[in-house]
Amino acid sequence: MTHELTRLLDAATFGDRQAAADLLPLLYDELRKLAATKMAAEPKQQTLQATALVHEAYLRLLGTADAKHWQGRGHFFAAAAEAMRRILVDNARRKKRLKHGGELVRVEFDDLPIEAPRPREDLLALDAALDKLKDADGTAAELVQLRYFAGLTLVEAAEILDLSERSTQRVWTFAKAWLRREIQASATEK
Repeated sequence: MTHELTRLLDAATFGDRQAAADLLPLLYDELRKLAATKMAAEPKQQTLQATALVHEAYLRLLGTADAKHWQGRGHFFAAAAEAMRRILVDNARRKKRLKHGGELVRVEFDDLPIEAPRPREDLLALDAALDKLKDADGTAAELVQLRYFAGLTLVEAAEILDLSERSTQRVWTFAKAWLRREIQASATEK
C-alpha cells in the first residue's frame, strides 16, 4: 500500500486526475490511522475526537493550493504530522484561554481517580521545545513529529527521512533527551 500511495502521489503531482481521485480515499484512511494512534495517547478530558482531527488535517492537507505538490510519501507524512501537531496545539491553546475555562478541568464524579494520575508531558511545553529543537537539529525535530504526532515506528520514520535505522535510533535518543531537558528547564522557570 505504501508503494501505491507513493505512486499515486507522484502521478497526482504530474496532473493525473484519475490518480488524484484514487489518492483521496487512501490519504483519508492513512490520516484516520494516524489520528487514532495519536488520540489513543491523549487524556480522557480531551474533547477533540479523532474524526475531527482527521477532518481538520485532511482539509489542511488537501484544501490548499499546495496540496498536489507533495514530493512523495515522506513529504505527505511530514505534512500530516505537522498538520496534526498544529491542530492539537491550537486546541490546547484554545482550551487554556480564560473564556474557555482556562486551567479548569471538568471532572465527573464517577471518573475521580483513586490513585494519583500518571504525569503527562504538557502539549504546549512540547510544542515550544520542539520549535527550539527545530533550530538546533531539524532532522531530530522532524523525527519527533513523525514518531509522536504521526505515530510512525522508527523503521518507518527512517525510511521517510532517508536515514539508516541505526542513525535514526541515535537521533531519536538525542531528541528525547534534548526535549526532556528543555521541558524540565521551562517547567522550573515558571
